[in-house]
Amino acid sequence: MEASSFSSRTAGLLAPLVAGLMAALVNFGGTFVIIVGAAEVAGLDAAHLASWVWAVSLGIGISGVALSLRTREPIVTAWSTPGVAFLAMALPQISYGEAVAAYLLSGLGFVVLGLSGAFERLVSRIPKGIASGLLAGILFQFGVGVFQTIQLDPVLVGGLLLTFALLRRHTARYAVFGVLVAGVGVLLLRGQVDLAGVHLSATRPIFTRPEFTTTSLFSVALPLFVITLTGQYMPGMLILRNDGFRTSANPILILTGLCSAVMACFGSHPINIAAISAAICTGPEAHEDARQRYKAAVFSGCIYFAVGVFGVTLAALFMALPKAFTVTLAGLALISAIGGSLANALADPERRETSLVTFLATAANIQFLGLGGALWGLAIGLGFHLAVHFRPRLFTNSTPTT
Repeated sequence: MEASSFSSRTAGLLAPLVAGLMAALVNFGGTFVIIVGAAEVAGLDAAHLASWVWAVSLGIGISGVALSLRTREPIVTAWSTPGVAFLAMALPQISYGEAVAAYLLSGLGFVVLGLSGAFERLVSRIPKGIASGLLAGILFQFGVGVFQTIQLDPVLVGGLLLTFALLRRHTARYAVFGVLVAGVGVLLLRGQVDLAGVHLSATRPIFTRPEFTTTSLFSVALPLFVITLTGQYMPGMLILRNDGFRTSANPILILTGLCSAVMACFGSHPINIAAISAAICTGPEAHEDARQRYKAAVFSGCIYFAVGVFGVTLAALFMALPKAFTVTLAGLALISAIGGSLANALADPERRETSLVTFLATAANIQFLGLGGALWGLAIGLGFHLAVHFRPRLFTNSTPTT
């Protein structure tokens, strides 16, 4: 009896642990290279890059763990990937002190927005079908990426797909973890993991005094605020809503904004709720009991703590993995979320076209006026919804009226 209880508790911890690990791996394996690239174009040395990783990782760990433990919901936080892409263009044009000031100002902007409650009211009025279509469109590129990488390494990717299919026959929840273990083993045997440049050492954070100028405010802080809000917070909150979690956006905005502001002087760009990696922790594969899925976000936050303490050392471990492997692993980890989102999006026959338009527009990943695909997909979907189903008081609640 005691052995059975212990086995049950172990299984209950293993699923969220795997989900948390996968969420961190997807984030680092997929977008950490953008941070390295942004640091290079800004002329930052290795010490400042390590401080940047330390600051953003600790901020993510603190905010994610605190929010998840407080709400008992999987609140996964991350860095703003669209924000880093923007910084890669903006940093060469300004001083590093001005960039730090922009990080600080954008973080305080999220605090103010959270205190106002305006963003929560907006999110709560978006129809569920549109939210599901948006999520499916965001994740679509990762699903397609699995098959696009076959040409990079047909043997590796084909083997990972076969391993995933065989494991799914016996254990859906741990299939991706099994692929991770098997894949790393194969890479080590083939000599495709280069650990020569990885050395374990603690990071020494570097404080930089912010330089507040009109350039830092209008050319960096304001665009960074808008990009992070539309590219991260909006889809991130809709992912939570899509999987049945109802935590208000206000405390998330406030705490991530505070962490962004505090860590800004050590090099951290804005911290926000996660979008893509969050889907790994909010679905049933993180735990069959939705009330236990917050543990996946806690585990993910703890991994960021470790990365923060050792700066680029542990991050370099993620970077040592081949692109074909990380892209395939990310796509396989998100297959369940993609399928569930599409099923929810197309569940209502009367709203099916609206959800499908949202999905297609988001999957197209439109880049226009400096804004990303998630925002344009949402805008097109809502516009189509209004044109087809307009009624007085249409958005009086989160469920659209008929």
